[in-house]
Amino acid sequence: MKVKLASNYGFCFGVKRAIKIAEEYDNSATMGPLIHNQDEINRLKNDFKVGLYNNLSDVKDNDTVIIRTHGIPKNDLKHLRTLNAKIINATCPFVTTPQQIVKKMSGEGYSILIFGDADHPEVKGVQSYAENQDDVHIVLEPHDLKNIIFKNNKIATVAQTTKKKEKYLEIVNYLILKNKEVRVFNTICDATFENQDAARELSKEVDVMIVIGGKNSSNTKQLHSICLENCPDSYLIENQTELDNHWFLNKKLCGVTAGASTPDWIIQQVVDKIESIN
Repeated sequence: MKVKLASNYGFCFGVKRAIKIAEEYDNSATMGPLIHNQDEINRLKNDFKVGLYNNLSDVKDNDTVIIRTHGIPKNDLKHLRTLNAKIINATCPFVTTPQQIVKKMSGEGYSILIFGDADHPEVKGVQSYAENQDDVHIVLEPHDLKNIIFKNNKIATVAQTTKKKEKYLEIVNYLILKNKEVRVFNTICDATFENQDAARELSKEVDVMIVIGGKNSSNTKQLHSICLENCPDSYLIENQTELDNHWFLNKKLCGVTAGASTPDWIIQQVVDKIESIN
């Protein structure tokens, strides 16, 4: 089976940075999963003794705690400081930006609108920086805006870093038509744009498309959704063990892309296995 890789795929800047930090602080532990890729988390655990705190109560005085790429809520960070923990902040700088925007604009009296998944750790962290928690709103779809009542006549909006820019524009357009003052901050990561555009183009020219990444990763699920628009035979897998030979029957060209939390070693294993299929 012939394989063609997308022009942009895999680890983004923030993930590369976080992995490097974790490798430098062996015998530490991350507050929540460092990234959305269990295989890479297992590698860090096995090779560098990097553990995992699932709850704040797991942290003991003077522990070394690595803050995950998605960040954590403001009060959780404050609590860690009371424990005299050694805090290593691996939050992606592109995630820190919307946190600070929400803090600043909320302080200036703006209602806050976040485009993203309310259950995602990045969004929970960003939301926590609003000074007035009663006037911070989270939407995943444009139609969700109809149910929101803003307390101010001026609104500031940010987006989860891995969301689709097209849908964000729909939300922004709705806000502008309905409200007097709207401050729009484009906090969607450039790497997300590039990976999505590359996946979109590749999916137009292949017979089958493989997207590699964590099943709970927002940016990987977005890539899969984009590929399905052009290539119905698009599949989301976490590693080579999930490949099914039946997917490649009567197919000549397989496209491959990967989410921002997918390491090169997993991608190479997938490519090697696909190429071995007759």
